[in-house]
Amino acid sequence: MKTFLDWSAYKDSGMGDAYADIPKTGGDFAKAVAVCINSRQCEREAKGVMCPSFRVSQNTNYSTGGRVRLLKAALNGEMGDLPFTDPKLAEAMDLCLGCKGCKRECENKVDMALIKMEYLAQRQAKTGISLRSRILANFPVWLHRYPWLKSLPKLRNRSGLLAKLGEKFLDVSARRQLPEPASDTFSPPAPLLTDLAAQGKEVVLFIDTFSRHFEPEIPEAALYVLTAAGYQVSFAEATKNSADASRPLCCGRTFLAQGLIDEARAEAQRVVDALLPHVEAGRTIIGLEPSCLLSLRDEYLSLGLGEAAVKISQHAFLFEEFLAREHTAKRLNLSFRTLGPKTIPALIHGHCHQNALGAMKSMRKILKLIPQFEFEIIEPSCCGMAGSFGIEAEHAELSLDMANQTLLPALQAAPEAQVISNGFSCRHQIRETAQRQPKHLAVLLREALD
Repeated sequence: MKTFLDWSAYKDSGMGDAYADIPKTGGDFAKAVAVCINSRQCEREAKGVMCPSFRVSQNTNYSTGGRVRLLKAALNGEMGDLPFTDPKLAEAMDLCLGCKGCKRECENKVDMALIKMEYLAQRQAKTGISLRSRILANFPVWLHRYPWLKSLPKLRNRSGLLAKLGEKFLDVSARRQLPEPASDTFSPPAPLLTDLAAQGKEVVLFIDTFSRHFEPEIPEAALYVLTAAGYQVSFAEATKNSADASRPLCCGRTFLAQGLIDEARAEAQRVVDALLPHVEAGRTIIGLEPSCLLSLRDEYLSLGLGEAAVKISQHAFLFEEFLAREHTAKRLNLSFRTLGPKTIPALIHGHCHQNALGAMKSMRKILKLIPQFEFEIIEPSCCGMAGSFGIEAEHAELSLDMANQTLLPALQAAPEAQVISNGFSCRHQIRETAQRQPKHLAVLLREALD
């Protein structure tokens, strides 16, 4: 079996263990699947993120362990000559949201999100890719090449006919709203040349596609806060020798989510080529969107990009992680003021990948710097949007069920509370289902600056 991702990190997994139950085919990919020890921890009613679809359905096939059992059957030849097209396996893998909860909460750290990417690539090699998947995967590229596309989500959201046509021909749920791009796109300002380089206070802000095109106020706020803290901020830009050099960098997450590994690798290579000189110059890479930053830290290591990807992964931090690190090191020079009169505590919702990275501790540390700012972190759970999952016709109802597990009850219990959420898809889910206007941490901090 030829794999699309590099699974060599698992080459020694289970070797010499008579109980490892490594499937007969699949090589190192099979070893990654067999990391699961079938403890069924993922099927218990414990707090955490793992596994969203199992939590709302109680169907054990939708748990991490259930998917492993089906994958082992496929790799052992129990599902015929085209195992990755088996309907039962397809249903179970289709309902993996890529939350990365299992990689953090499972005692053996099964990475089902990465396994799903390989599975999708294997299945599509036999069956082809749907039009919807191709559109979703290429959306960041097309937003740049065809700016007029920005008007389509807004038109569709206001036209019942267009929404119904989208469901009929693209399987995009007519009952769900699409995120609408902003009229203005974030454009990095010209760099301010200072003597901060000699002080080791240079950083690079990596702007993800969704912040750039949908919520440009977030990178603007992050730039403002970092500059106020005394950092010289550069922006990652494609190298002149890279493919499509005029197009802004994109982490490739949309391609990964649809199983288009070759396209994701090409995007990742552009990012690596652009960021490596910064890393070698000692600059820290700062990201604003959890799923985007996690790609640099995690998935890039499985794309066969060599030592350069490893170096970048070691110097890439979320905005809140960077600020928390600098504060701990007593290098963070920021002064905050009280945000108006004392009211009910703000609600903080963590993106699944923030929880997977352990970044909520950093959120807590930074929020405590704002005088008299009271907040509560909502119990970790998946909001149910998960990129495009929540707008897909076959998943729309399940997406709402996931939101109703923890997130929406918490919001309903505090209708006047300010909501902070760093995930793009989380904010979209909150806006649509709760009619609230959540903020990114960077925007809140800008407002709180003294």
